[in-house]
Amino acid sequence: MKMDPFERIESTLFVVTYGRSGSTLLQNLLNALPGYVLRGENANLLGSLVQSWQDLRRFYPEQLERMRIAGPLPSGPHQPWYGYEAIEVDQLGRDLAQVFLRNVLRPDADSRVVGFKEIRWHEDPALFEPMLEFLQRYMPRARFIFNTRDHAEVCRSGWWKTMEPAVVRQELEQAEALYSKWQAAHPESCLALHYNDYISGPEAWRRLFDFLGEPFDRDLVQATLDRKLMHMKWKKRTAT
Repeated sequence: MKMDPFERIESTLFVVTYGRSGSTLLQNLLNALPGYVLRGENANLLGSLVQSWQDLRRFYPEQLERMRIAGPLPSGPHQPWYGYEAIEVDQLGRDLAQVFLRNVLRPDADSRVVGFKEIRWHEDPALFEPMLEFLQRYMPRARFIFNTRDHAEVCRSGWWKTMEPAVVRQELEQAEALYSKWQAAHPESCLALHYNDYISGPEAWRRLFDFLGEPFDRDLVQATLDRKLMHMKWKKRTAT
């Protein structure tokens, strides 16, 4: 009998970043490690799932108290909130996490570590911590890599260069403030990487391998650094 891919997972890994930060290079390196499957962006699909879990856990205690005041529990079929007290918030969280893992992350049969990178974590600051808390609570041994880049370079890259530099810098600073707050509270499961450091050469990636508990492979890193990114090739083709 084949083992369920979900049961094979040793840990989950999430790259938290913003656009044009070098995160696709990081994604390529992670996917080159044996047993790693790091999916790309999913338009922050996780946020929609977490919002429902967050809304429930915030509203549930208040409504339960109203129901207790209004009448005895468990509720009956004649009451407007019939059955609400039977909802299990944690079970909903676990089920949503498994649905996301199975249907969005889709681990391979031999996957040991699975996750994704996303550039939209910071777009709703109020949901940032709930999203990471959700992953920490319900995903197997969740770990986070926070990836940043020199702000002046980001301002000159991709769609950012069509925006006012001051606006871009403000958004990046706000995003990095969210990152720093989470890292300070959860240092054991977080690693901060900076694009301008790790493009300097293979040795700069040793911290990543140490964090992951993987043997450092200089040749693999160099091969990743030498490989041109597909989205950069696509950009060149469409620009001509």
